Amino acid sequence: MKHETIEKNVGLLMLLMVLAVSIGGLTQIVPLFFQDVTNKPVEGMKPYTALQLEGRDIYIREGCVQCHSQMIRPFRAETERYGHYSVAGESVWDHPFLWGSKRTGPDLARVGARYSDDWHRAHLYNPRNVVPESKMPAYPWLVTAQVDSSHTETKLKVMRTLGVPYTDADISGAVDSLKGKTEMDALVAYLQVLGTAIKSKR
Repeated sequence: MKHETIEKNVGLLMLLMVLAVSIGGLTQIVPLFFQDVTNKPVEGMKPYTALQLEGRDIYIREGCVQCHSQMIRPFRAETERYGHYSVAGESVWDHPFLWGSKRTGPDLARVGARYSDDWHRAHLYNPRNVVPESKMPAYPWLVTAQVDSSHTETKLKVMRTLGVPYTDADISGAVDSLKGKTEMDALVAYLQVLGTAIKSKR
């Protein structure tokens, strides 16, 4: 078949393009479903607590994912700065995953336990108090806003249907565990758990 015949027949051209893309996509994607390294959590990883899960939702709501990635690529410059490169098993229970695609601020994949809770609180309240040249906006309302726990049980149930190993006790005790907690508490709890499943920091 001559290429002119394909190029002049738009329907045939589109069909062949879809076929080529489908074969290429299936060749790359399908094998990943059968590799344990991509669909099993890293050893010792625990699901987010109710507070951490609410903090993750606040992280998304406030747009943090627009400026911070959570994916350390396996390049020397990145591993020397941020620590061990990201592995698929760390994101198995993240729905949706928050790898990000832009770094206006630093990568946060290994920020857990790197700074104290007080440092995070000061930084979120007004970043320039801690890092004078920071472009990050301030989030002072997080200090007084109480965590909305009205949907927490439902969130945990949905996560369980997606494969996150939450127990009935985790779900039934979720609301009580959030009593008196602020959005600042939740966001700091989430940040402090990031990257802690991988033991090698640098």
